[in-house]
Amino acid sequence: MPERFTIARVLALPAVFACLAGCVQRRMTIRSNPPGAVVYIDDYEIGPTPISTNFTYYGTRKIRLVKDGYETLTVMQAVPAPWYQIPPLDFVTENLVPGELRDRRSFTYQLRPQMVVPTEHLLQRAEHLRNRTHSAGPIAPRPAPAETIPTPPASPTAPQQPLPPEAGGVPFNPLPPGGW
Repeated sequence: MPERFTIARVLALPAVFACLAGCVQRRMTIRSNPPGAVVYIDDYEIGPTPISTNFTYYGTRKIRLVKDGYETLTVMQAVPAPWYQIPPLDFVTENLVPGELRDRRSFTYQLRPQMVVPTEHLLQRAEHLRNRTHSAGPIAPRPAPAETIPTPPASPTAPQQPLPPEAGGVPFNPLPPGGW
């Protein structure tokens, strides 16, 4: 009986260590002022602010906030790795350190109200641009670019132009024999 108890302890020891093995929980919280903006992280919709989501990888993330009546805000947000997640230390913290490490990130963004241009002002700008375009006159055509690829000299025996069918030439037909 004592041998079976010792064997059970030896077999249980790895299971205990597996339960105590460390891991890192990464979570980012995004807030906006005013709240309620829809958040997209790396072009995936997450939800309205304030919102928290788990993440796996560090680096630069594309965060976009969209709210009616406000300008869309797009930010390339750096999310640097903490010292304990830099290789080879990350192996130790992920696998050998007992317990759980929590990496919490919080980002807050200020949204700007969308500028509403009065219709009269917009029409005045359009009329001004139209008058300026008409007063400039027609647009002159651009000169054709000079040929920069040298053409090989023609062979004295090869004709420069294909011969017409009356002179024994073969008419050009882009279709293969028998058509498509």
